[in-house]
Amino acid sequence: MSKKRIVVIGFVGTQLDSGKGAARWERWRPSVAITQYPDIVVDRFELLYSGRFDKLAGEVAADIATVSPETEVVLSDVPMDDPWDFEQVYGALFDFAKSYPFDTDNEEYWIHITTGTHVVQICMFLMTEAFYFPGRLLQTSPPRRHAAGEPGSHVLIDLDLSKYDQIAQRFSREQEEGVAFLKSGIATRNERFNTMIDEMERVAIKSKAPMLLMGPTGAGKSFLARRVYELKKARHQIDGRFVEINCATLHGDGAGSTLFGHIKGSFTGASSDRPGLLKAAHKGLLFLDEIGELGLDEQAMLLKAVEEKRFLPVGGDHEAQSDFQLIAGTNRDLAQEVVAGRFREDLFARINLWTYELPGLVDRPEDIEPNIDFLLAEAGADLGQIARFNKEARERYTRFAASPDALWAGNFRDLSASVTRMATLAEAGRIDDDIVGSEIGRLQRQWRHYAQPAGTQEVELEQVMPAEAVARLDLFDAMQLRAVIGICRASRSMSDAGRKLYAVSRDAKAKPNDADRLKKYLARFQLDWDSVARAG
Repeated sequence: MSKKRIVVIGFVGTQLDSGKGAARWERWRPSVAITQYPDIVVDRFELLYSGRFDKLAGEVAADIATVSPETEVVLSDVPMDDPWDFEQVYGALFDFAKSYPFDTDNEEYWIHITTGTHVVQICMFLMTEAFYFPGRLLQTSPPRRHAAGEPGSHVLIDLDLSKYDQIAQRFSREQEEGVAFLKSGIATRNERFNTMIDEMERVAIKSKAPMLLMGPTGAGKSFLARRVYELKKARHQIDGRFVEINCATLHGDGAGSTLFGHIKGSFTGASSDRPGLLKAAHKGLLFLDEIGELGLDEQAMLLKAVEEKRFLPVGGDHEAQSDFQLIAGTNRDLAQEVVAGRFREDLFARINLWTYELPGLVDRPEDIEPNIDFLLAEAGADLGQIARFNKEARERYTRFAASPDALWAGNFRDLSASVTRMATLAEAGRIDDDIVGSEIGRLQRQWRHYAQPAGTQEVELEQVMPAEAVARLDLFDAMQLRAVIGICRASRSMSDAGRKLYAVSRDAKAKPNDADRLKKYLARFQLDWDSVARAG
């Protein structure tokens, strides 16, 4: 393996690097000294400065060329009016890092923190800690005894965050930006969802372990997986592509070929070699949606690829290698699939380290209204016109959207399609009551096959509670309990059942908690959601 090129990134020292005439060579100038160490060859020096110090930066670059002609000096004007203003300095460095073409495969980056104001040095430290500068800190010092031409000493620092807890705690902006990055495009007021996104951000930055995203179709698994990739890409923690496949589309021999590639002639139709998606995801992120649809053979091959970073292409005798991060998505309960023998227990154990369950839209009713606003803005941008509800139309649509009549079978995909249709039909960008009425009717027709008449199922209470307990119930309680259990079995979640059961009285409450009310009702009979929803 060839040695990586050394690239130094640092500010010109307006005091330490200055000097006139031959006497300047008698002084210790840290930026020049970096290129004078006999055992180090600096291939490139990214010398940063603010505009009014361009002359000094040019002089330092010329002196570096004199002592180290093999060092390429690249001058970069990083604009800031006040180098002691934290916001200005961090913003300027952030913009520089975002646009800089880091190549961590071939280059090693040393971030020089000896020159510049203290604010500049702190920001350089923080940018390196947060991986916006994917390198090590370089601290230089003058020689202990004055000697002309001596470069002094230097030390490279690998950041151990456990040593810098206080600084890390003060600098919470990075985490907030990461959470905001993951949540952009996900308008939410849901506390549980916010907490989940917060943890995912921390895990995404610190770990390359697989993630498992669970939730119904349309809950946003694919969108969130791509945001994780983009977050890691922005932090220079990942270099390859984002590769996505829905495993439900993979069937038969084609499944192995699509994922792991094949060798020419390995089966009928294999007219040339195919690298496969795992190879395409090398040094990137592979998102396998609906992983529960994979066959057992493909699951075994995937497990080897995740654990050992190598796998055998279909028809091949030589293993291929791919270092990728895996995010898996599923709308199935994989633990139950393991029990049923349809999913490998060892693979489930491997991908179950960081598991997150994305709630469906019906379980996030508080998020419907902010998502309507977000989707309206998105639809308006696509259509080239701003779309807005009038007051009555908005009230009618949001009331329906949060009601038990709105099934949202496709979750956010249904809501996005609905808002897009209304925005498209809006004359002069105004969504009126007629458009909303027509859209509600369209949604109800679309969901009619999903609707189940609540409470029509025959329920035997003996299935969920002891016979002696049933015998002690009044007829009124028994009939009511049967009806409640019937609705539970016809609902997708406890929140969904609660909304149906308390559809009228919930409007009188400032903060309705339908699931909690249902939970307390069932507890009166020593029952819980699992016992009534899954029995029968």
